[in-house]
Amino acid sequence: MKKITKMAFALHSWLGMVTGIFVLLLGLSGSALVFKDELDHAVNAELLTVKPAGEKLPLDKLYRTICQRRPNLAGIAWLNPDAPADRAYEFRLYQNDGKLSTYDLGIMSIDPYNAKVLRQGNLKDLTTGILHWLVQFHWSFQLGIPGLLLATILGLTMLLSTATGLIIYRKYVWKVLLFRVKFKWRDRWTIWSALHRIVGVWAMVFNIILFFTGFWMNMFSMQPSYWAKQTQKLPENLMAVQSIDSMLSTAKQAFPELLIKNVYLPTQPGKSFRVSGVVKDQLPIYSHGNTVSVDPQNGKVIDVERLAEQPWGGRISATVFPLHTGSFGNVIVKGFYVIIGCTPGLLCVTGAILWWRKRRRRRYVLS
Repeated sequence: MKKITKMAFALHSWLGMVTGIFVLLLGLSGSALVFKDELDHAVNAELLTVKPAGEKLPLDKLYRTICQRRPNLAGIAWLNPDAPADRAYEFRLYQNDGKLSTYDLGIMSIDPYNAKVLRQGNLKDLTTGILHWLVQFHWSFQLGIPGLLLATILGLTMLLSTATGLIIYRKYVWKVLLFRVKFKWRDRWTIWSALHRIVGVWAMVFNIILFFTGFWMNMFSMQPSYWAKQTQKLPENLMAVQSIDSMLSTAKQAFPELLIKNVYLPTQPGKSFRVSGVVKDQLPIYSHGNTVSVDPQNGKVIDVERLAEQPWGGRISATVFPLHTGSFGNVIVKGFYVIIGCTPGLLCVTGAILWWRKRRRRRYVLS
């Protein structure tokens, strides 16, 4: 067991040194994004608040306005179909310039009463604001597809780091959880050591959830076919033949109890119009487990998926995004996620300090 512990300690230290700065940046950016929507509207309230003037324009008109302004899109997502009457519509733009060095996400905010574009830009620059820039940074470090793969691999390395940490501190886990370990204030080294041990144990379960869900959502970046696809610049948009509004009405008729949270608007061949959301009394931990897909060429329903009818695998998958972002909870839960998001960075800092101290002591002994 001593040999296993020694190997675990060496691997734990090595992982911390190699991935520490990236994990620190992931944790801080993730914490900042927990309240992204609330902060974005607070900072840009004047820009994103619209004046209701009669009936809203057809969604189809807004869709075609976006397609005309951005002629080469992989797809469009309407992010806030449940927005209040005085809120601008937010659209996520999926793009592909054929370069692996960019992760092509964009955003466009539109006044639904007059189709005026209030805000638009790519998430790789700061024209849409620091919060939207952080979204893409959190997923790819703004390093394109290689950065996306790096973030995916970091999810695995941090799971391994947590496992090795559990081996190292196995004798302290229950003691820490039962408050039987006293915090030592003797000197700065014991303080750093205690922080690393106690924070690591208490944040262990939550960090496993964060790292695993992050890996799961980014797992597609490990597929060679995805990389090959990103090297092919998108052709011009092929807009839906059917009206977006008529397909939205068809989806609502097919699934009347669905509370729509997201609408996907197709712009390329082979893609379907799709709405997703929740049903009344559904647990908040489930996200977008219910969908309706409609053929944009003939307007017929392709498929209806209900979370209640899905196997356990499908239900578990529906919890991944809420568990990673904390979107299932209230302000208290989200505040907790902000704190938890900072713990990987704190562990990296305290771990680096302890490693440096051990290295300095070894040099002193040798000298």
